[in-house]
Amino acid sequence: RFIHSGFCSFGILVSSGSQEIHVHLCLYFSNNYFVFSQDGTKQKRERKKTVSFSSMPTEKKISSASDCINSMVEGSELKKVRSNSRIYHRYFLLDADMQSLRWEPSKKDSEKAKIDIKSIKEVRTGKNTDIFRSNGISDQISEDCAFSVIYGENYESLDLVANSADIANIWVTGLRYLISYGKHTLDMLESSQDNMRTSWVSQMFSEIDVDSIGHITLCNAVQCIRNLNPGLKTNKIELKFKELHKSKDKDGTEVTKEEFIEVFHELCTRPEIYFLLVQFSSNKEFLDTKDLMMFLEAEQGVAHINEEISLEIIHKYEPSKEGREKGWLSIDGFTNYLMSPDCYIFDPEHKKVCQDMKQPLSHYFINSSHNTYLIEDQFRGPSDITGYIRALKMGCRSVELDVWDGPDNEPVIYTGHTMTSQIVFRSVIDIINKYAFFASEYPLILCLENHCSIKQQKVMVQHMKKILGEKLYTTSPNVEESYLPSPDKLSSNCSEAEMSQRWEKIILSELVSICKSVQFKEFQVSFQVQKYWEVCSFNEVLASKYANENPGDFVNYNKRFLARVFPSPMRIDSSNMNPQDFWKCGCQIVAMNFQTPGLMMDLNIGWFRQNGNCGYVLRSAIMREEVSFFSANTKDSVPGVSPQLLHIKIISGQNFPKPKGSGAKGDVVDPYVYVEIHGIPADCAEQRTKTVHQNGDAPIFDESFEFQINLPELAMVRFVVLDDDYIGDEFIGQYTIPFECLQTGYRHVPLQSLTGEVLTHASLFVHVAITNRRGGGKPHKRGLSVRKGKKSREYASLRTLWIKTVDEVFKNAQPLIRDATDLRDNMQNAVVSFKELCGLSSVANLMQCMLAVSPRFLGPDNIPLVVLNLSEPYPTMELQGIVPEVLKKIVTTYDMVSRICLFILPRERTEHFLKCAVQFYTFIGTKEGLKERKLQKAVESFTWNITILKGQADLLKYAKNETLENLKQIHYAAVSCGLNKPGTENTEVQKPRRSLEVIPEKTNDETGE
Repeated sequence: RFIHSGFCSFGILVSSGSQEIHVHLCLYFSNNYFVFSQDGTKQKRERKKTVSFSSMPTEKKISSASDCINSMVEGSELKKVRSNSRIYHRYFLLDADMQSLRWEPSKKDSEKAKIDIKSIKEVRTGKNTDIFRSNGISDQISEDCAFSVIYGENYESLDLVANSADIANIWVTGLRYLISYGKHTLDMLESSQDNMRTSWVSQMFSEIDVDSIGHITLCNAVQCIRNLNPGLKTNKIELKFKELHKSKDKDGTEVTKEEFIEVFHELCTRPEIYFLLVQFSSNKEFLDTKDLMMFLEAEQGVAHINEEISLEIIHKYEPSKEGREKGWLSIDGFTNYLMSPDCYIFDPEHKKVCQDMKQPLSHYFINSSHNTYLIEDQFRGPSDITGYIRALKMGCRSVELDVWDGPDNEPVIYTGHTMTSQIVFRSVIDIINKYAFFASEYPLILCLENHCSIKQQKVMVQHMKKILGEKLYTTSPNVEESYLPSPDKLSSNCSEAEMSQRWEKIILSELVSICKSVQFKEFQVSFQVQKYWEVCSFNEVLASKYANENPGDFVNYNKRFLARVFPSPMRIDSSNMNPQDFWKCGCQIVAMNFQTPGLMMDLNIGWFRQNGNCGYVLRSAIMREEVSFFSANTKDSVPGVSPQLLHIKIISGQNFPKPKGSGAKGDVVDPYVYVEIHGIPADCAEQRTKTVHQNGDAPIFDESFEFQINLPELAMVRFVVLDDDYIGDEFIGQYTIPFECLQTGYRHVPLQSLTGEVLTHASLFVHVAITNRRGGGKPHKRGLSVRKGKKSREYASLRTLWIKTVDEVFKNAQPLIRDATDLRDNMQNAVVSFKELCGLSSVANLMQCMLAVSPRFLGPDNIPLVVLNLSEPYPTMELQGIVPEVLKKIVTTYDMVSRICLFILPRERTEHFLKCAVQFYTFIGTKEGLKERKLQKAVESFTWNITILKGQADLLKYAKNETLENLKQIHYAAVSCGLNKPGTENTEVQKPRRSLEVIPEKTNDETGE
């Protein structure tokens, strides 16, 4: 197995008394191998034999097309995949003259075990051919290690699997380079040796070597490289120079220009970014403005891009003067751009308040603190005003004041009957007055747990009135209304919620207006007698009981009333409960111990980032609309909500720090990554990458995961990096982000410490894609590539109320639901078939499909064999003469997509039935014969049906918007590739928007309806 890879290892057992020491030696040797001349005869070539006492053979980083070609000439062991689960291990190499791809051993003669480079049509990444899809063990093959060479007039495929994603990328990049330049490859490789990047690095060297003596000091060389790449450690740069000098038997510490360039290329090139650059680069060395536009639109989903915007990015991130002047983005500029905040995973639209703030207060999740005054545990920890400062600066909108009688008639704050220290009530109110609206203008709720005598209550009132003044909201609630005021209406106010522990008359009540505390009895009683301005507090144990036993009632209760959930008193270490357990029931005020870091606080901090960190997050419509059905404990898809598929590829990591307190392994880090999904029970999941041993600086993971998200608006994604240790895995960093805030495309994830601080230069590099789920089955087995036939589809069913008039309306709507489901699924099946024929996975969008297939549509002299008529309502493909069968199949499948999409564009009738049905809501409550349990069941069935109809209407609207988006993508891609039929370009069609952005619907006047 190791003959061609040139690597073998063995162990020596050394006995020393009672101790055994295992010594592992690795030999890396260069064996003989064969290359082929143009006439097909084998020629033996000797390689120099070397021995290295290192853990692995030294591997040179890939930083250019030349490196890829050289590696291919050396050869690699690849698995050749055939149909019927057959896999063969073969050694593949590129001929020295770069004209043929060969493999050995083979039963075929040497002339048949090869493919001429000029016959290769394209190189596909991933498992995107019929052979891969039909192979019985395809699930065991990594998507990132698979690639296919499509060759010959009949578009045959050579399907291969590399031992690593890096090796696959080398072959894909090298073969694409050969296809692009053909017989001119050697000339291009030679000219690239003196490229823009090398010139720029040489200039950096010359700026240090001011006297032009030809060398600089090691110290200056290290400092210069570190300035260009601040994440690199000084000792790593020094070590690389020393290794280079040792390999040359060189004494001294001076560094020449050639050595400086070599070390820079070795340390400052990220292969995974180079491989990405060459996918979009028209010359495989840098991105020009058009290349960059295509990357931003096709991969990053950025809307309204033009060459001027591309040029602005180049001017901002390209380090070389030549690149900025010519409008070229080098690998270093591209790396700078991808690592900048512009390419972070968090959508910048959510950095500011972006949600409707005019809804009732009960329709929001509110960032809340428990025992805010504590900075350690709640049994003996100190109390301090810094607890309030920290919470308010973090966007907290509900703080707790546990108030007791104090000396000198001054109330104090502390946890009663414990050893916690005390702070004066007045000083806390002073701090609240100063910092209340530091991070947010929206209302701050003061939760007063009052244990004071009447006398000291009067002192509390005086302090609050004097210090807070007009900020204190004391307006009495309007009994004619049904809901609390909105955060917008209450902005810059402090609302007091008084939770008394005493039964005597409460003086504080004169200050309490819209958050009056009452004791909870049961849901049916609350629905009938509780006032909308009254608040109930729940111990987490009681809240958990209701969440499990009465999930639907809890959700309905929280549509109108505020519910506050606080941690169990048994948490004497001030640990935190899982806020998701109560958010899923709609509980607005889930009080957290801000002083205790960990997973639960990560979720809380991450969750409230999504609305400008203002402390308020609008709940999902299904959790706040009066006529809707939602059960918090659903373990399947949510009625009326379209599940999403989240595709995450963990590509690499950068500059992972050594875990705090870790000393057993020295500076060695063995990282791996967990991807966690937090949300409703149906969504909770986790996946982990392999461990990358002894590499915390630049580990390559290259692993892809897929998650089904049934309720996207309540889901969160958490990335956790851990150090694999036999004693116990240790925490390195994490980042938690709401699903709704994810940016798709290639993104960096800035890691944070256990206590929430940003880890300087530490990040993950990932790719994110979000697609719709269609059909059934396990998502990891199916994805979008498995289509679901009509007979096996699951249709949303409506419930019977046993009220004839109402049931008749829903009965008439059922066929429409089936038709809508069939229409959406038929469209998705057709789109999937089109993607597969284009050689792409389900994650691709139609713009990427058009870009992938466009080279096949060009005949000799780049004359189009297929053009798109853009004057039609949906662009149609037209053949321009005789084309191969495989292209005809693509055109036929595209026509099917076009026809189905034309059916979706007209407005549907589901909304009409929805309006008719909603009118019966009040009628059900007055229907004779329906009392208590029967009435409750009828209302539940009615809200279920309304939710289903609303969901179907929303899904059809989404499908319509998706169709319009597809139209824009195809139109723009056709024009960009020159495949539009002359004279048919429609200038009114805008460029594509981001995939998550809603396309405004036209008014009736615009549509003619």
